[in-house]
Amino acid sequence: MKTAIRRQMTIHPEVMDVLNEQIALEMHASASYLAMASWCDQRELLNSKAFFYKQSEEEREHGMRIFNFINDAGGAAISPAIPEVNNDFESLREIYEKSLDQEIQVTQSIYKCFSKARSVNDYASEVFLQWFVNEQVEEEDTVRSILDVFDLMEGMPLKMIDERLPKE
Repeated sequence: MKTAIRRQMTIHPEVMDVLNEQIALEMHASASYLAMASWCDQRELLNSKAFFYKQSEEEREHGMRIFNFINDAGGAAISPAIPEVNNDFESLREIYEKSLDQEIQVTQSIYKCFSKARSVNDYASEVFLQWFVNEQVEEEDTVRSILDVFDLMEGMPLKMIDERLPKE
């Protein structure tokens, strides 16, 4: 049986490059969320712990979704090196603020990928990326809503604030 050799890539090479960068960003976000979950776990902040473990898994899934898309489109997905992540935090609020900053960075990167796909007429990639555009609106809104809880409950004990935060 002969091995099938792909004759042509469906994905534009420039889009493949930015998507490989996106994989690295998603995997770094996953590792960052894991560090945040561990910090919360050590302090028995159960809702935040569950939230960040779930976020870590979601970011990994996003990276894998892009990884598989690149390969399915005839490109070459690259397994990224993950730079060191921060494991030291001053407060739970700081963690959620860093989470929002990270989500905004991911959103901007998704927009960059989407714009690149559009500019080179890579329609399949553009359609694929639409899901991520919608997902990022939801992700940012979730974290902003959590930060609103901190504002509303300012001065309350940390455990009490954590009990009011979503696990998902």
